[in-house]
Amino acid sequence: VLLEESGGGSVQAGGSLRLACAASITRLVYSRRCMGWFRQTPEMEREAVALLESDGGTTYVDSVKGRFTISKDNDRKILSLQMDSLKPEDTAMYYCALARYGEGSCRGLEREDYYWGQGTQVTVSE
Repeated sequence: VLLEESGGGSVQAGGSLRLACAASITRLVYSRRCMGWFRQTPEMEREAVALLESDGGTTYVDSVKGRFTISKDNDRKILSLQMDSLKPEDTAMYYCALARYGEGSCRGLEREDYYWGQGTQVTVSE
């Protein structure tokens, strides 16, 4: 499975970016798996920013609630993360993740339970 992120870049605080992740997997499997966006910095372990279950349920880390929105297009097999009102503390490498198995729940999944993309850098300046 190949996951390819795009859309990262540099932006000033208050700005917006939209990340996209294209997946090389069948539509049937894609539509049934937990997917998410994670981020990591040299000072911080990888954290789950937003998770999307196959039934449409979403989970966001508290620091991005109301500012970020996760969504996916099952036909095009693209996972997106709309990031608005960006803050300098959002600066990180962002990774797309797709669960290796399961029927759509993200509960209890660990790092090794996901396929990972290579990451896309997001930098937010003051």
